[in-house]
Amino acid sequence: MVDTQTVSVAVPQRRTKIVNTLWQGGTIIALLALIAIFGILRPEQFLSVTNLRNILEQIAILAILAAAQTVVMVAGDFDLSVGANAILSGAVAAVAMVAGVPTGLAILLGLGMGLVIGLFNGVLVAYLGLSPFIVTLASMTAVGGLIFIVTDGTTVYGLPEDFFWIGQSRPFGIPMPIFIAAGFALLIWFLLRFTVIGRRWYAVGGNPEVARLSGINVAAARVAAFGVAGFGSAIGGLILASRLGNVSPQPGSNYMLFAVAAVFLGMTLVSSVAANLPGTMVGVLIIGVMSNGLNLVGANTYVQQVLTGIIIIAAVALSAMRKRTH
Repeated sequence: MVDTQTVSVAVPQRRTKIVNTLWQGGTIIALLALIAIFGILRPEQFLSVTNLRNILEQIAILAILAAAQTVVMVAGDFDLSVGANAILSGAVAAVAMVAGVPTGLAILLGLGMGLVIGLFNGVLVAYLGLSPFIVTLASMTAVGGLIFIVTDGTTVYGLPEDFFWIGQSRPFGIPMPIFIAAGFALLIWFLLRFTVIGRRWYAVGGNPEVARLSGINVAAARVAAFGVAGFGSAIGGLILASRLGNVSPQPGSNYMLFAVAAVFLGMTLVSSVAANLPGTMVGVLIIGVMSNGLNLVGANTYVQQVLTGIIIIAAVALSAMRKRTH
């Protein structure tokens, strides 16, 4: 005789597993769907090796900034200043080089600027107890002003040739930004997955009070996360300056929005609905493929902005819905 009660319990459990699998695979399905759509609409252009390499090159900077944002969000915080920080770091390095500072030292100055901004944000959030949203919003605004001060409100030209290898060289025919982005992403993945500080970031992001009672210095861990985000932002800014061959006084808000969207898209890949690097990279690919495909089909930039906003809303909504089901 069949136990109907057991069957009735088993069916909902199977349904739950199926739903969770679809939730977790939804981001990858969306990426594959975009590739299929643009591959059908523009097969010769979109699916060419040259275009696929171009997509990876175009998303390299975003991948670095999104990886940096992932670290902060793993620790339970938020950084709106990553885009502006990237532009400022590139501007500091560029102005220094134009002024005659050796390229290597100028690069260190740019990296140092990004790190300082990140640590400053972290100290205000972790030790003064201020809201990360308010702090990094104010930081983004202040850094935007610093960009105009450093560049004197004009585009900085005349960068030395030995600086261009960061953004324009092509070892083995592959753009250098792809190598740098891949290296930085692997470093962040390693930190989050296999190191003590990575486990502490997850613990702090999960429950700061429990982490504190476990002996973790919560404030120090949060500051370290912001420091990594600032350093990553600086790397992205240096690549951008090198790739363009100049630095323009712009706020970098688009990079910030795309980075946030990528992290939220990737949060659906794990059952805990938490920020994670593999998911973030899938989110970056979705944004890159969408942008490239829309350009190939002739969509204007305004349509791309609308779709980007929709993606951000959808990503946040999906993450919130999954959290409520767990």
